[in-house]
Amino acid sequence: MKFSEIISQFGETANNHSLTSNPDLDPEITGVAAIDEATNGTLSYVEGPKFGSFVSKTNATALILPQDEKLQEVAQENGIVWISTSDPRLLFAKAITLFYQPYRPVPEIHPTAVIHSSAKVGSDVYVGPHAVIQHGVEIGDGAIIHPNVVIYPDTKIGDRTTLHANCTIHERTRIGADCVIHSGAVIGAEGFGFVPSRTGWLKMEQSGYTVLEDGVVVGCNTAIDRPAVGETRVGRNTVIDNLVQIGHGCQIGSGCAIAGQAGMAGGVKLGNRVILAGQTGIANQVKMGDGAIASAQTGIHSDVAPGEIVSGTPAIPYKLYLKVCAVYSRLPDMYQSLKQLQRKLKNSND
Repeated sequence: MKFSEIISQFGETANNHSLTSNPDLDPEITGVAAIDEATNGTLSYVEGPKFGSFVSKTNATALILPQDEKLQEVAQENGIVWISTSDPRLLFAKAITLFYQPYRPVPEIHPTAVIHSSAKVGSDVYVGPHAVIQHGVEIGDGAIIHPNVVIYPDTKIGDRTTLHANCTIHERTRIGADCVIHSGAVIGAEGFGFVPSRTGWLKMEQSGYTVLEDGVVVGCNTAIDRPAVGETRVGRNTVIDNLVQIGHGCQIGSGCAIAGQAGMAGGVKLGNRVILAGQTGIANQVKMGDGAIASAQTGIHSDVAPGEIVSGTPAIPYKLYLKVCAVYSRLPDMYQSLKQLQRKLKNSND
């Protein structure tokens, strides 16, 4: 694909490009790559001046650059064609789709799939080998059910949703349109509901529903639990990484991003556009407001205000956390100074 063809695909998101100054330089682009791994014929990107040194070192033929004239000049001096934009990473994500499309099987029902006679399967659906679809299930048009998927009774799967191999969808689950559930994920399994009694732990049946709104992405081996009553709900266009635990009765807003190994106890409520970095842990019934952010390994035990950034365990405001970290490495010296001061005070009092 010619560089000029790629530019035409980007439309107005591309602000400027090297072809303006040299229309004769229009190389063939054969793929995309990270800037430090790029080879001749590939397209890569630089997010900002912080990574500017890569521009003079890369073997890429073309670059997506920020609106930075110095970086553009360096690229031109090194014979690299370029295109500029306010968000290079976003444009690079779009560029990948020009060279790669995810595997999408041709619609068919594999003869080894087990589908209950009461199940309703829409048009243009793929159901792979050894998938199991139980009674009362509804599958929307264009859905993809990969091999070994198990869908329990009383479940609805929306149009164009993809269930990857070996994921399990339990009863009373509602998954919207254009969702992606990756391999090993378990949606709607029983929440961790046990009540202490004189004879031991009494199981509280989980009779509620699990609801994933449209456009939700769930990573591999993530668990989203069904509550005793009511709903566990994940809002539209929320993206969830691998190995995440979402407890029973959690309410997650739209447009949230939850990174790997994060965990939420029951009843947690996240507003819209909340970001949880890796290994964040949230205690029972905690609320995080719209746009709040938790950095990696944060332990949250109390509510977080909208837009607030928190870090550490227990969680504190991010700016305060940075000050605490600056003191942390000096604690041994401070302790020795304190011991010396205590000894002096004791000697002066004797």
